[in-house]
Amino acid sequence: MNILEQANEIIYKRSEEKARQYGPMQEGMQEAAKIASMLSRKEITAVDMYNCMIALKLSRQAYNHKEDNLLDCVAYMASLNDYQNSIQNEDSKSKTSKNAK
Repeated sequence: MNILEQANEIIYKRSEEKARQYGPMQEGMQEAAKIASMLSRKEITAVDMYNCMIALKLSRQAYNHKEDNLLDCVAYMASLNDYQNSIQNEDSKSKTSKNAK
């Protein structure tokens, strides 16, 4: 199985299993952003958290090749894409509702 298939397996096919262990990934990123914001006294968004996790995995990869670093990086990218799409969909629905009134 190639790395993209493995990432797909993690994000889409095993998401229920992961949610039982750690909670849904997108909600986890939102919660991590809240905690990081409190700790740093700066506003940090869920998108910022995704970007930080991707950066961490790439920095680890630069130091020492481990396929797991790349796999996690691709999985975070896929989840980030889904998260940003869901935000855009919510914004579109909100604008449509406001215009309908």
